[in-house]
Amino acid sequence: MFSRAYSAVIHGIDGLIVSVEADVSDGLPLFDMVGLLNSEVREARERVRIAIKNSGYNLPAKRITVNLSPADIRKEGTAFDLPVAIAILTSFGHIQEENLKHTLIIGELSLNGKVNKVNGVLPLVYSAMKQGFLRCLVPKENAGEGAVVEGIETYGVSTLKEAVKLINDIDTFTPEKVDIKKHFDNTLDGEDIDFSEVVGQVAVKRAIEVAVSGTHNILMIGPPGSGKTMLAKRIPTIMPELSFDESMEISKIYSIAGLLENQALITKRPFRSPHHTITSSALVGGGKIPKPGEISLAHNGVLFLDELPEFQKNTIEVLRQPLEEKAVTISRLNATFRYPAGFMVVASMNPCFCGFYPDRNKCHCSLPMVERYLGKISKPILDRIDICIETMQIEYGELQSKVKAESSADIRKRIAIARKIQLERYKNTKIWFNSQLTPKTIKKYCKLEAKEQSLMEQAFSKMNLSARAYHRILKVARTIADLDQSETISSKHISEAICYRSLIQ
Repeated sequence: MFSRAYSAVIHGIDGLIVSVEADVSDGLPLFDMVGLLNSEVREARERVRIAIKNSGYNLPAKRITVNLSPADIRKEGTAFDLPVAIAILTSFGHIQEENLKHTLIIGELSLNGKVNKVNGVLPLVYSAMKQGFLRCLVPKENAGEGAVVEGIETYGVSTLKEAVKLINDIDTFTPEKVDIKKHFDNTLDGEDIDFSEVVGQVAVKRAIEVAVSGTHNILMIGPPGSGKTMLAKRIPTIMPELSFDESMEISKIYSIAGLLENQALITKRPFRSPHHTITSSALVGGGKIPKPGEISLAHNGVLFLDELPEFQKNTIEVLRQPLEEKAVTISRLNATFRYPAGFMVVASMNPCFCGFYPDRNKCHCSLPMVERYLGKISKPILDRIDICIETMQIEYGELQSKVKAESSADIRKRIAIARKIQLERYKNTKIWFNSQLTPKTIKKYCKLEAKEQSLMEQAFSKMNLSARAYHRILKVARTIADLDQSETISSKHISEAICYRSLIQ
C-alpha cells in the first residue's frame, strides 16, 4: 500500500516542502530509504523501525520503501524521523491517509518513541503556512516556536503514539497558542545597562548616535580602559525596537542555529561579539552542513569586533561582500544557501601594540611599529567604515562628576525621529536607511549647493579620498541632517561627516 506524508527541509533561512512517500509490498523483508539523503537521514531507518516497535505497533514482515521527494534536493538533519514513521504506519492502516492532507510533520524520534526537539522549526512552519498547509505537528518543546506563525495551527506532540492519536482524532486536541503582543511588551524595560552609566565621551556618544540613526559602520580607536567595549555593549539599547517582521527574520536564523533557547521569538536587537580567534567560516557561516555564521546572527543588530587588528586578516577580509550586499551566499556542490547579513559593524582597536600612542610617557612603540599595527586593517575594509572616532582616557574629575549623562531612552527618541524621516523619504523603494544608498540614489537624495560642493571638493583632494569614501561621507552627512530634521545638507553636516573620516585616511 502507498501513502504520503509531508515534511520540510531547511534551505538557507527558508523551508522547502518534502513529500515523504512510503510503499509497503510483499517480498523479502527490507526497509529501504532513498531520495538524496545524508547520513543523519539514512540512520533514521533504524530509529524509526525500533521506535515504531517500542510504541506498540506490530509491523508485518514486508518490503518497506520510503522516498523523500524531490530527489534532487539533499535531505539533512533528524526532523524526518516522525514523518517517515507516520507515512509507514499509514501504509499499514494505522492512520487514514486523508488525515495527512494539509499537515506538515516535523520531529526526531528516540528509540522508545519519544519525539525530540529539532532545530529550524520556525522557518519550516512559516514556509508551510506560505504553501497553504493548515496545521503542523512538531515536537512539544518546539510548539511555542512554531505557534508564533499566524495562519496555521501548530500542535506539539511528545511521543509517536500521541502523534498517531492526534492525526486520527484532530478535533479533540487544541493547537498551541502564543501571545505575541506579550513578547513585545516592555522589551526594553528593565535593561541592566544604559548609556547614562557612561562617564564623559560626549563626542563618541554623538558619533554612535549618528551611526545608529543611519546604521553606519563605526570604528572606535583609543587606549585600553577608555570605555570602547562599554560603549559598544550599550548600542542595542538606543536602537529602535524590533518590528514583528524583523523579529521573525532574526528568529528564523536563531531557530536554524538552535539558539532560540526556549523563547518563541527574538524581541531584542542582537549583539554578537565573536572572539578574535574566530575562523572565517564561523564568522560568515558555512561548514559541511551550512549554518548561519556570526554575521547572520547579528542581522538587524550589532556585530562588535573588539581589538580589530587581532583578528586574522583573511577573516576580516571575508566581510567585504556581506558589508556591501547585506547578505552572504554559501555555495556547495548540491545547493547554494543565502543568509541575510544586514548588521551594523561596531569595531574597536588600540592606536598601537601597547595601546597608548601618542602618549610618549606610556607608549614606547616606534613609528614603524605603530604603522605596522595600524596596517593590519586593509584599505578596502577601512573604506567600508563610515565613522571613525577617538575615545579619550577618562579624567578623574569626570569620574567624580555628579552631572547625570543622557539615558538610552532619550537618545533612542532622537534616533527614532531620524529613522522615521528616512522611512518617509525612501517610501516605495528598497532603501530603509541612509547607509543603503547607492551612488545613483546618492545623487538624488544627497544634493549639495555650490558652497557644500566646494567643501567636498577640497576634502576629496586634501584627504585623497576614494570614490567609496566620498560616497560614505555624503551618506553620513545625510544622516546628520536627518538628526537635525533638515531637508538639505548644509556645510556643518558635511564638516562633521568629514571629521568622522579623518582618522582613517
